[in-house]
Amino acid sequence: MYVVAARYYTQEGKDEAVATILQQMIPISSAEPGCVLYTVNRSVDDPRKFLLYEQYRDLAGYEAHMATDAFKESILGRVVPMLESRERDFYETIDPA
Repeated sequence: MYVVAARYYTQEGKDEAVATILQQMIPISSAEPGCVLYTVNRSVDDPRKFLLYEQYRDLAGYEAHMATDAFKESILGRVVPMLESRERDFYETIDPA
């Protein structure tokens, strides 16, 4: 599987707006054919810090996710402008032997 771990840090005062948008994205992204898991986490120590953990069947599933109107409008169009930083790491799962 193709895994994305995205760390978002919001601008001061933007954390609630970002949380609301990310919450709305959970069912939308989870319903995509290539998506296996889409979770949004918020730091207990710093409410401006978010971790998105996403699993897709393959890279094509992730690319399809990024091509959706919901991703373009909500994440790129609304969330990203409210962030101080955005880091993404990409992984592949290790299957059991």
